[in-house]
Amino acid sequence: MLGRRARLWRLLHATWSVAQLGCLGYIWACALTGRRNRPLWASVAFLLTEGAALVVGRGDCPVGQLQAEWGDPVPFFELVLPPRAAKAAVPVLAVVSVSAIVALALRPPGLVASAPRRTRA
Repeated sequence: MLGRRARLWRLLHATWSVAQLGCLGYIWACALTGRRNRPLWASVAFLLTEGAALVVGRGDCPVGQLQAEWGDPVPFFELVLPPRAAKAAVPVLAVVSVSAIVALALRPPGLVASAPRRTRA
């Protein structure tokens, strides 16, 4: 049975991971449509923050050792994927993330239709 810290960490990590996947999807949507807005740049910043953390952790979660000390030695991706797929998840997601940001940079901003303005009669 996991302790309180380990359970809380898993919940936080799961929330963080779902948010990252949402950001990744949003970046791809904006890259494909040419949309540019504040949520897009926040999403890019979020993924770059994760990328920096993975660089610090040399490809692993930088708080993995602390997680083990809290009583949870199982890497997060191994909770939902077989070990081999879990090990491949980080590099695959890194390539998909970098590709999304490159696609965003290469695609010129498009015109996004907005609601027509109302005029007073």
